[in-house]
Amino acid sequence: MTDQVNWTQYDPGRPSGHYESFYLRGNHPDRPLAFWLRYTIFSPAGRPADALGELWAVLFDGESGAHVTAKVEVPYAECLFSPTSFDVRVAGAVLDRATVRGNAGSLSWDLRYAGTESPLYLLPKGLYRGGFPKAKSLVPLPGARFAGGIDAAGRHLDIDGWRGSQNHNWGSRHTDRYAFGQVAGFDNAPDSFLEVATVRTRVGPVWTPETTLLVLRHQGREYALTSLRRAVRATARVGTASWTFATGDGSVRVEGRVEAPASAFVVLDYPNPPGGMKYCLNTKLARCELTLTDRASGTREVLTSAHGTLFEVLGDTRPAI
Repeated sequence: MTDQVNWTQYDPGRPSGHYESFYLRGNHPDRPLAFWLRYTIFSPAGRPADALGELWAVLFDGESGAHVTAKVEVPYAECLFSPTSFDVRVAGAVLDRATVRGNAGSLSWDLRYAGTESPLYLLPKGLYRGGFPKAKSLVPLPGARFAGGIDAAGRHLDIDGWRGSQNHNWGSRHTDRYAFGQVAGFDNAPDSFLEVATVRTRVGPVWTPETTLLVLRHQGREYALTSLRRAVRATARVGTASWTFATGDGSVRVEGRVEAPASAFVVLDYPNPPGGMKYCLNTKLARCELTLTDRASGTREVLTSAHGTLFEVLGDTRPAI
């Protein structure tokens, strides 16, 4: 059953438009270094014959500030995205349940990864079926550990014990606006995992309320604050390079701040299946401070990640960094 969360959702015969991504991210356990590898389907609405396979790669280097980015596009007919197994191939690059290897531009990678955690769902499970919301996301493998090597612009990095995750998202259109964060191991809680998003979208001419969904796994417990009623009641403030949020229920409250300097980001252009472009301010080197108050036990903990946080902000305007 776990493998099924990585089965491709795309139907090549459907003209409505589709995007779908399988991506992996990993962070050095101590240094501000991270990678992001993304295997993607893009099918424009009304033109399924023009569908593409996309291969994206970024090496984030917070020590030099010189990030390396690459993207390759090939016709979808030359790719494999299996609907009945976890088997993805784009432009000669391969992704399955244990390996990820390929090359794009000045980046190449040959990695193995593994983990024992169960999939993490950011949406209530019933919403992964049907047409609402238009964009869906889950984490088939939180807490992944990576080993192997990456070559970036003539530089070789040995990957040994880098922490991260393997992720899957899809939909008929991108969320109109979002802030998205993920921590795969805090500095003072290396086995804990956070996934959080603040989103707004349009339904026709009307904007939906801002909603914040959050799942935290910590010390053997999962705090899933993902019901739509709870998400609407949460509070958040999204800036260009910072984000604060707070949510909770009768037994727990979670407050967080995510931020990064402008030098930590790259800007990625995401074509939208219905048309137009979305712009993603993207880093894997952000700082996160999370305060967990467990009202039932009367405990309060502060979890921190100095530079191991995935942080993305998506919108309609290309940000200047």
